[in-house]
Amino acid sequence: MALAPLARQRRYSELALGLLVAIIAVGGYILVALADGPKLPPGVVALLVWVGGLYLVAHFAIRRFAPNADATLLPIAALLNAVGFVMIARLDQANDPPTHLAGVQSVWVAVGIAVFVLTLFFVRDVRVFERYRYTILLVGLSALLLPLAPSVGRTINGARLWVAFGSLTFEPSELAKVLLVAFFAAYLVDKREVLTQGRVRFGRFSLPSLRDLGPLLLAWGVALLVLAYEKDVGTSLLFFGVFAAMLYMVTRRGAYVVGTLILLVLGAWLAYHAFGHVRVRVDTWLDPWKTRQGTGYQIVQAQYAFGSGGVAGTGLGRGSPTLVPNASTDFIFAAIGEELGMIGAVGVLLLFGVLVGKGLKVAVEQQDGFGKLLATGLTAILGVQAFIIVGGVTRVIPLTGVTLPFVSYGGSSLIANYLAVGLLLNIHMRRFK
Repeated sequence: MALAPLARQRRYSELALGLLVAIIAVGGYILVALADGPKLPPGVVALLVWVGGLYLVAHFAIRRFAPNADATLLPIAALLNAVGFVMIARLDQANDPPTHLAGVQSVWVAVGIAVFVLTLFFVRDVRVFERYRYTILLVGLSALLLPLAPSVGRTINGARLWVAFGSLTFEPSELAKVLLVAFFAAYLVDKREVLTQGRVRFGRFSLPSLRDLGPLLLAWGVALLVLAYEKDVGTSLLFFGVFAAMLYMVTRRGAYVVGTLILLVLGAWLAYHAFGHVRVRVDTWLDPWKTRQGTGYQIVQAQYAFGSGGVAGTGLGRGSPTLVPNASTDFIFAAIGEELGMIGAVGVLLLFGVLVGKGLKVAVEQQDGFGKLLATGLTAILGVQAFIIVGGVTRVIPLTGVTLPFVSYGGSSLIANYLAVGLLLNIHMRRFK
């Protein structure tokens, strides 16, 4: 099928950026191997074929199903994924005995790309989520509740977030956040007028009635209660941020953002006094040195890692990132800061900044209200989640157990993130139909 000039130009740019991603991924992998000696690793060619092949599959899927869509969303996601893969391979090498997480992660990348392609193929019109909003809500809440099931739910590191079927373990909350954002978008679009103008008057102010906000607040409240019970502080905070962004986008009223922030502060205060694990995290955030041999050990080691990295970093394979527990998941940003330095850490943050900017550009360009809100919510998931984990590792906010999108080790997160990017591309494609 012949492409229009604009589509052809975008796809050529996307392909060229994909070549850069492959060079960075393979080059970083070689540097990690050379840190141990002057011999190239045996699987370099296979890795190049694997990385290039997966990218080409995703590229040709966009070329076929969304030819006019943005040309940078996929390359940025792939580059973040490549940086994460290189760091995971580095951590594999540093562990004693060596682990094999990079090999598992490469499989999850393939699954994520498969979900990305299937999203482009099956979800041609995202308004299907709008039509079946309450079904989407039911599935999303069911996914949140699934870890509480006694037969399949699993508690790992003190949080009951995982579901296990045989040897396969995953976090259903990663899928739930995408589904709940779709419900929020559908409901907010339907109630836009009453949310903006309000039905109830308080002097000079107008507020929506409880009837209008009821289903939305109920879904939001149930999600937060379930996540609090499961000790998933990070995803609870994520929902607050995403909800505030979507509410502001649909109403353009700053009062709603202020109200959401007040609810956040109130909820944090209640959680601090009601849940011991929240209290421990806040106290550790305030003074990790007091418990540096206990709960503060991770944060203290992360501070040392950033300090050791300095501006330019120690170099791939030259640092000690494994001294930070869970370096491949929650603390991979500390490993990046140590071996790639402030330059590498800022580079990763800039990539997230461009990713969020492009996602919001997709949202702003939409004429359809639902597409605009869904794009805002999906972008907010990626941006707010990145802020939460980076802020936690750098002690800007208390540490929470979420992954750095596309970078951290973990299949559930990777699949949900590629699903979000696929939906963003389909939303952008609708602008040209």
